[in-house]
Amino acid sequence: MTLRDATKTATRLPAQDLDRARAFYAAKLGLEPADERPGGILYRVGDTEFALFASGGRATGDHTQMGFEVEDLEATVAELKARGVVFEEVDVPGLRTRDGIADIEGNYPSKNASGERGAWFHDSEGNLLGIGQLVP
Repeated sequence: MTLRDATKTATRLPAQDLDRARAFYAAKLGLEPADERPGGILYRVGDTEFALFASGGRATGDHTQMGFEVEDLEATVAELKARGVVFEEVDVPGLRTRDGIADIEGNYPSKNASGERGAWFHDSEGNLLGIGQLVP
C-alpha cells in the first residue's frame, strides 16, 4: 500500500488558542465544526476536511497553508470583507493584488485552467489561507 492508495488528504493547522480560532472561523468565515475533541476542531467543506489542533508553536504565515477553491472569487472576497476579514495586499515581481485579488497566470494546468485568481488572509492564529478561482 502506498500514498497513491489514500482516499483523501486533509490539512492540519496549528492554533495557540482553540476558542479564539473557533470564534474566528464561525464569525469571519461562517464555518461551524463538524466534530470536536480536546485539543482539536474538525471542519468539513465540500468533500474535504481540515482540522485546527492545539499547539504551543506559532504558524509562520509566510506561505499559503491551506486554500479554498470557489466559483466566484470577487463575491467571496466581498462577503468575507463584510465579515471583517482583512486581505493581504501583495506587490512583488510576478504577483500583484488589486483590492486583495491577484491574477495568476498558468497555475493548475492539470485542472484544464489557463490560470487562477487568488486572494490571501491570515486567520486568528497566524495561518495564511488562500482563496482561488480557476480561470478557464
